[in-house]
Amino acid sequence: MPLPETVRTVKRELAREQVYQQLRDWIIDGTLRPGEPIRDLEMAEALEVSRTPVREALRRLEDEGLVETASHKWTRVALLKAEQADELYGIVQRLEAYALELAQPRLGEAELGELEAANAELRAAIARHDAKAALEADNRFHQVWIERSGNRELAGVLADLKTKLRRLELAHFDSKDAVESVKEHALIIRSLRSGRAETALEAVEGNWEGATDRFRGRLARRKSPA
Repeated sequence: MPLPETVRTVKRELAREQVYQQLRDWIIDGTLRPGEPIRDLEMAEALEVSRTPVREALRRLEDEGLVETASHKWTRVALLKAEQADELYGIVQRLEAYALELAQPRLGEAELGELEAANAELRAAIARHDAKAALEADNRFHQVWIERSGNRELAGVLADLKTKLRRLELAHFDSKDAVESVKEHALIIRSLRSGRAETALEAVEGNWEGATDRFRGRLARRKSPA
């Protein structure tokens, strides 16, 4: 179970919450990959705590669907599932379209420039096979109209959902078909530049629908016999 070379040790009085947060971060950002075994003793030694806060953290993560266990057999990072992708992508798709609907009157040349710059960064990150950088660029792209929506509650809900979506998105941007996102983003930009509001909204929904379809396709290919 590879861990970062430098691991920040945990203050004992805050052990429960810090261990939970550290394990959650490692799972979400891909340090601990789907299906990877988690051994409570090894994790406790790495974080310099007893096994108790590690076990408590793993129970919380299991409740959140990030960890899977078989009683007295194994504990592992939860596998990526098509059903979870359908649920999360579908919600984000509709909320982002709503955010863009609110934001469109506030999107000028400066914002369009931000979208183009983020999409160029996304293209470059995909070309060098840097999934994390690609995901960050993709988030910057979408965040342009989320911030301009003027709805802080909506922005907060989307931020929470995208935290859960991060594992799935890292898998997306680590694949050959990630470049389809760049093309879909370009359509969004063209639609906004030409003032085609409805087309822009459809393009945003299409971007998320495409991401869902590509994710399901990768899972299907993994399950297919060699």
